[in-house]
Amino acid sequence: MPLLSKDFKPNLALKTQHFNTIFRYFFNNENTQYKRQRVTLNDGDFIDLDIASVQAKTVIIATHGLEGSSKSNYIQALAREANQKNIDVIALNLRSCSGEPNRKLASYHSGKTADLSEIIAHVIKNYSYEKIYLVGYSLGGNITLKYMGEYANKMPSCIQGAVGVSVPCNLEGSALILNSSFFRRLYLANFLKTLKEKALDKLARFPNNMDKERIAQATDFIAFDDAFTAPSNGFKDAKDYWTKCSSKPFLKQIKRNTLLISALDDPFLDQSCYPFEAAKTNPDFYFLATKYGGHVGFSTSFSIAKNNWLEQQILAFIAERL
Repeated sequence: MPLLSKDFKPNLALKTQHFNTIFRYFFNNENTQYKRQRVTLNDGDFIDLDIASVQAKTVIIATHGLEGSSKSNYIQALAREANQKNIDVIALNLRSCSGEPNRKLASYHSGKTADLSEIIAHVIKNYSYEKIYLVGYSLGGNITLKYMGEYANKMPSCIQGAVGVSVPCNLEGSALILNSSFFRRLYLANFLKTLKEKALDKLARFPNNMDKERIAQATDFIAFDDAFTAPSNGFKDAKDYWTKCSSKPFLKQIKRNTLLISALDDPFLDQSCYPFEAAKTNPDFYFLATKYGGHVGFSTSFSIAKNNWLEQQILAFIAERL
């Protein structure tokens, strides 16, 4: 029964779910020095990798969340802490997230595990790492967990395990809860602003029969995913996309040690996103649920130097398996 229990004790202010969610975003100003590499994908598109290397034999392939990138503070914090422990980090910038529009109508989505699989194959072919671990945050965590189950029987042997953080394991549940309060809708509006800008740019560059007005007027993920994400990626509608791409059904198929870290006060997740049952029944799936932490927050104090609780948990899980 891999249900884990670890102390996470933030100060009083950081026990507020929204404050802990935004604190890392606004106040942890990391400045990682990466080396960039562009990988051309099988369909002619590209993904940019940002590499923080100390010439280690072990590497973490890290995938950011919705509208994030290798510049996201949580990715940079992981790179800093991992390098200090002699582990390289390759930060995967999902399609359209590296500062340059991608070459196809479709960009990234919550279940696009094929891109992660291609990047893993590229790393294996072009580098000499002995062990590879996967770490994903939020949307990137959903991709990571889905990959671990979906590819369980055809996964390269050098993949040792994975960690997901603040993962919306049930995409529909996450989409619906983000509509349910004023504060959550503030997050939603922030995401939709850049998502719609990118989608409308795509329609201008790739003429098609999608409804520009429906995309421009979308006020929630249901409307946006119905109008753009689903049709541009071959799904019937938002419901079809959410059902096929949620990682939750794949958790029972995981065969290599995988950890999920989620806060029970995460404003992006509803109860369906907390897979307690999977952790009870699959001996290779571990679940650490904290009382506080917000969404990809897990800050314990206002001292940025001390806010490495999340990175410590990720790297401790990896160290136990090295």
